[in-house]
Amino acid sequence: MFRILVINPGSTSTKLAIFEDEKQKVAETLYHSAEELSSYKTLFDQYEFRKNVILKFLEKAGYKPVDFSAIVGRGGLLRPIPSGTYEVDKTMLEELKEAKYGEHASNLGAILAHEIASIAGVKAYIVDPVVVDEMWDVARLSGHPELTRKSIFHALNQKAVARRAAQELGKRYEETNLVVVHMGGGISIGAHMKGRVVDVNNALDGDGPFTPERSGTLPLTQLIDLCFSGKYTKEWILKRIKGNGGLVAYLGTNSAAAVQERISKGDKEAELVYRAMAFQIAKWIGKMAAALKGEVDAIVLTGGIAYDERYMVKWLKEYVSFLAPVLVYPGGDEEKALALGVLRVLRGEEKSKSYTEEANKWQRTKFS
Repeated sequence: MFRILVINPGSTSTKLAIFEDEKQKVAETLYHSAEELSSYKTLFDQYEFRKNVILKFLEKAGYKPVDFSAIVGRGGLLRPIPSGTYEVDKTMLEELKEAKYGEHASNLGAILAHEIASIAGVKAYIVDPVVVDEMWDVARLSGHPELTRKSIFHALNQKAVARRAAQELGKRYEETNLVVVHMGGGISIGAHMKGRVVDVNNALDGDGPFTPERSGTLPLTQLIDLCFSGKYTKEWILKRIKGNGGLVAYLGTNSAAAVQERISKGDKEAELVYRAMAFQIAKWIGKMAAALKGEVDAIVLTGGIAYDERYMVKWLKEYVSFLAPVLVYPGGDEEKALALGVLRVLRGEEKSKSYTEEANKWQRTKFS
């Protein structure tokens, strides 16, 4: 039996879970107030505070660091790397501590996992961080050489549900073609071809359908006119693209559940906007199906909005069921996905990867 501690840091919380093999034994979300975090200038400065919070959690739950076979943290903003389970190494820690590729709460995942693992005398890992990049070269070209399409998406959840879908279809993930749709605050839609995500929208920076709080792909010349109108700052524009776009811009809320409630009460404007979001998601599913040359074993819907069977799931099925069967796995169980990634390594089902080696030798997947 392998016991695994999972650490998933968020901006104002730390999600923790303890797994024994596939079974989750303990789970808790520890919330951190603005007052608690206000004294720390950077995210990295928080690591000692969060480490102590984790140790107190373990003590309360009746565990010690030495009770674990491995520690796993959520992966942060790193260099582009292939999918997989990575052992935390010196290079990874250095890049995350200095936020070399951007500052995000997930950067603390590997740092905290390493701290606890050092006490326990075991290895620390991350699994499928958001920077997983397996895109074809042909998918990177945007239309201008100064602007390159990037692979930043919900890799952890997408890969986990893709494996689950393949198993349900009676195949290995590496034998399956899938279009996977993660629908949350951000929406990412990936073309999974035989175990690789060969194309995906950049779910962080405004590519793809609009979402509860992101604008998605916009009419380009209108956006340029807005930027050069002299009325707005760069920060204002960026906030409208990521944070105050999508449902927030149209309806004043980032809650899909609140929009569903408004529709159920006869709000036609809410229905139009929510339908438009479904319409755009469906069109991006079609794009990814085309990338797979129509050879699609299943379309997989996941993320928090996939709980909405009354509207979103129903509408999407109406649009795309002709392409392939639609499988629905609501939510985004990141803690379980992290535990399973490490469990495969501990059981010898796959080998862990070296971040330093993979990041240095990383090569794009050629189109053929």
